Amino acid sequence: MISDIWKYRHLISKIAISDFKLRYKNSVLGFLWSLAEPLMMLTVLYFVFTNLMRVNVENYQLFLLMGIISWNMLARGTAMSLNSIIGRASLVQKVFFPREVLVISSCITAFLMTLFEFAVFGAFMLAFKVMPGITIIYGPPVLLVEFVLILGLSLALSALNVYYRDVQYIWAVFLQAGFFASPIIYPISIIPENYVWIIRLNPMTRIIDMLRESVIYSTSPVLLDGVFITIAALLLLVAGYLIFLKLEPGFAEAM
Repeated sequence: MISDIWKYRHLISKIAISDFKLRYKNSVLGFLWSLAEPLMMLTVLYFVFTNLMRVNVENYQLFLLMGIISWNMLARGTAMSLNSIIGRASLVQKVFFPREVLVISSCITAFLMTLFEFAVFGAFMLAFKVMPGITIIYGPPVLLVEFVLILGLSLALSALNVYYRDVQYIWAVFLQAGFFASPIIYPISIIPENYVWIIRLNPMTRIIDMLRESVIYSTSPVLLDGVFITIAALLLLVAGYLIFLKLEPGFAEAM
């Protein structure tokens, strides 16, 4: 199965880049639109949590922006992948190729958009005179693990959405709840100690914390956290791929 996908790697990259370009075709600001949402959200949340709720966090602007970008990568990747199969119904019904190609391409497109957001994040670090230390080298591996996690979720969600269109609406609600349940706009230290372990069962909690620690605060991530998110991402990838393979034979008929 994996060898078949590898044979279509050029198609994957072509679809991913094409989708990335099409998203901003005929728009004046082009790629800058991918930055508008996180920056607007940052502005609103920063005002609320620094002036009204008084969150005391060092470099809170960067703390908040890192959380938003990290979560947006998950939200955007899964949301785009949800319709990657049904959005190309005619292609799926008429042409033979591994259907996973469409899901992988959507995830890569979302990742490319995230890279632009991280470029802006780098500009913010310069503006606030925060220089990353050598620990920044942990950032890319953590992002890679997040990509694997997103791909696993996307494979399952895209396949289920072919048969049950309610999945896209349920997942949208789940993402909204997950945004506030994850330590994106607040530090995990404000959570009552009895509930911290529950919050940390969410791999995204550790991913966001590890990115903040390594990039903003020049602190090496905890090894146990790295092991946890890697195992969780791989398990989700395997489970998602098995669900996808189970449902794939009926895609054409279901659409």
